[in-house]
Amino acid sequence: MNAFRLKTLLTLSTLVAVEAAAAPPPMSLVITPTRTARTVDASLAAVTVIDRAQIERQQPRSLQELLTGMPGVSLSNSGGVGQLTTLSLRGTEPDHLLVLVDGVKVGSATTGMTAFQDLPVEQIERIEIVRGPRSSLYGSEAIGGVVQIFTRKGRGPIKPTVALGAGSQGGYQASAGVSGGSDASWFSLNANGFGNSGDNACYSSQGCFTVEPDKDGYHNESAALRAGHRFANGAELDGHWLQAVGENEYDGFYNRSEVVEQVVGGSLRFAPLEPWLVTLRAGRSRDESDNYSGQTFQTRFDTLRDSGSWQNDLTLHPGQLLTLGVDWQQDRIDSTTLYDQTSRRNEGLFGQYQGQWGAHDLQLSLRRDDNEQYGHHDTATAAWGYGFANGVRLFASHGTAFKAANFNDLYYPGYSNPDLRPEESASSEIGLGSQPSWGRWSLNLFDTQIDELILFDFSQSRPVNIEEARIRGVEATLGGELADWELNSTLTLQQPENRTSGANEGNILPRRARQMVRLDADRALGAYRFGVTLNGAGRRYDNASNSRELGGYGTVDLRAEWLFAKAWRLQGRIANLLAHDYETAKFYNQPGQTWFLTLRYQP
Repeated sequence: MNAFRLKTLLTLSTLVAVEAAAAPPPMSLVITPTRTARTVDASLAAVTVIDRAQIERQQPRSLQELLTGMPGVSLSNSGGVGQLTTLSLRGTEPDHLLVLVDGVKVGSATTGMTAFQDLPVEQIERIEIVRGPRSSLYGSEAIGGVVQIFTRKGRGPIKPTVALGAGSQGGYQASAGVSGGSDASWFSLNANGFGNSGDNACYSSQGCFTVEPDKDGYHNESAALRAGHRFANGAELDGHWLQAVGENEYDGFYNRSEVVEQVVGGSLRFAPLEPWLVTLRAGRSRDESDNYSGQTFQTRFDTLRDSGSWQNDLTLHPGQLLTLGVDWQQDRIDSTTLYDQTSRRNEGLFGQYQGQWGAHDLQLSLRRDDNEQYGHHDTATAAWGYGFANGVRLFASHGTAFKAANFNDLYYPGYSNPDLRPEESASSEIGLGSQPSWGRWSLNLFDTQIDELILFDFSQSRPVNIEEARIRGVEATLGGELADWELNSTLTLQQPENRTSGANEGNILPRRARQMVRLDADRALGAYRFGVTLNGAGRRYDNASNSRELGGYGTVDLRAEWLFAKAWRLQGRIANLLAHDYETAKFYNQPGQTWFLTLRYQP
């Protein structure tokens, strides 16, 4: 811990020492932290926003590449593009993360996780990442935070878009879309296909129980539609649909999967009275996987998640907002594997108060969930913020959260534990940030304690509750312009520690990096734009006993684009320029140096 504290002090010293010259970016609205629209600087939570312009500038081939190095984000990937990718937020478990697509809960009821590897970045308009517990607003799963993905939304005159690309490892991409709208209406329709021939995903039988030195490719076809209308009385209707169909090759007894990720939903917003805004939302998400050995069908896992909500935002007085709502959710499983239970229902009642008095902000939220398996569960959050005269903003918060065990942990034949208790957490945070004339910076310190954490016990061949885990850390961001370069940097230092008495007490929780850093530098020069991304992560361990170490690593990515005609761009990217050999999951390869070229038409 001495080294951890030393690095924290060095981070603070670096932030104080840096100077730059830039105008602060315009404030964008975020919805996810409070379920209501607020500007980023007014949010009493740690929030990262990635918009479409950033996505196109960075040219990522996958969500894994886009999210790597973001504050608090630790990713694990089992063999490259299209392979299983899990995301740990602030050192919590991958299934401690709630993921929404256009307000609809997504994810697999069997694994409890979202297939990030199958969600195409070409269909994404923006991403909001909220770090810290949000169970008091969203219910189960939001121990580490919430990631909300918004699909592309049309606006302005009708216009087409086209992108064609090719690269190493047989990589390809082809996408086309059309979008437009008026002051009252909008629509966007997009289709996309991408994939590659891949590389050998697993190099050892210790990881995948077989040796298959072959190329493991991935192919994905997706389509998305979003449309809406704002009526003369102010009521707003919005509908959306996203489907991604993929085929994934990997190593093991099951060595091929056909997957489907689908989200469909809609919302209606209207004001019965001037101070009362009602939002009705309903949606369905589907996660399907058909698994094969060669060409022989073996298993199917098909999960459906139906959800709905009724939210009421009541303006009590300027600067005083009361939110009351009801959530409903039903998970169902259809599988060739026989589960003891195949459905579960959850209802939630929530309330939130947001108030502002001069330089002070207050947020209080409370929720009661009625889970069909675990009964009632109460969570709460309290947050306070203060804006200093020099533009610096301080906030402090404390929140509780819980996570209901997933169906695999509870009922998977031979490897489950029906006596698992729900996981519970308590988190505290202090945040400080500002957007002065030279740029922007933020600093967040957090402390999370998780009781009844669920980990797989290999000695018993089943998941068990451990007594306690504690995660402490600091996140820092710094950005601005210097000598015509746009600079953005993030640093995360965390200590995700097993506090359960026994052989693993004091060990680091599996597959969490304790140090993560990212630096982006971009420069525009007439019709040209150049950029570089440096990513680094410290060592981690692949198991609870910390006997299998994964070394730290650093990668360098280069990118460039040329606006050679009106609305026409040629983009190029080299990932892992130095061909660094590293792993984020033991025995699974990560891609070496890869390149990709994209021709994009976008008026």
